[in-house]
Amino acid sequence: MEDFLDPRNAEGMPNLADSAIAMDFLLGIKTGIRNYGFAITETAHPELRRIMHRQMEAAIDLHTEISDLMIKKGWLNPHNIKEQVPVDLKAAETAIQISELNLFPNDTDRQGMFATPNQ
Repeated sequence: MEDFLDPRNAEGMPNLADSAIAMDFLLGIKTGIRNYGFAITETAHPELRRIMHRQMEAAIDLHTEISDLMIKKGWLNPHNIKEQVPVDLKAAETAIQISELNLFPNDTDRQGMFATPNQ
């Protein structure tokens, strides 16, 4: 990938972006579940403890929904490391390629280029 403005380089990006957003969401939910668990053990008020427990259960249910979606889409393979490694390697390679791009080129003229890549 040499030119981030070249539409050819956008091929496959929506799927990669969706998987990255879903993973970030999943990690955020996990953090919330851990924080609820900690907060429940630190509060002395029984009603507050019940409220946080219900919220933690809702977060666990959301975690299940997101992880099931990611497994269905092939973005997460928690039970098969041989399938997960290529997914992680592709994400890492893409991140490296993006980090090496010249995001502020001198020539930004894209006159005549289409906004969507040919497939």
